[in-house]
Amino acid sequence: MSVVAGKPAGFWRRLGAYILDSFVIGILMNTFIGLIGNTATEVLLMLYFLLLPVFWNGFTVGKYLCGIQIRRVLDKSPPTVKNMLLRFFVGSFVYAVTLGIVQIVSGYFVITREDKRSIHDLIAGTEVVRR
Repeated sequence: MSVVAGKPAGFWRRLGAYILDSFVIGILMNTFIGLIGNTATEVLLMLYFLLLPVFWNGFTVGKYLCGIQIRRVLDKSPPTVKNMLLRFFVGSFVYAVTLGIVQIVSGYFVITREDKRSIHDLIAGTEVVRR
């Protein structure tokens, strides 16, 4: 089976990327928390998810290693800061106010929708595809 570039990334690839990103974040937190403090470390971690995909063509470390990337739906270009702000903050807010219920629905979307877009992808106008 060959990998088709631009094909929507499924649940397992996205989960794998999230696990790898969590590992990277764990290393960053353990490295920097003693040097710059807890609050500054949390800001750095937030910037990791917000800005790295903007400046690295839709990739985080986990997404790069799993062969997937975030891109805008309309023109297939890398995400903008606006896309990532919507994806991160609005998505997180929706997940939090519904006590995680919408996050479960979001995972169901990735499994069942043909375009594999989660709720935070729909909010931000993004998609996650194989590269």
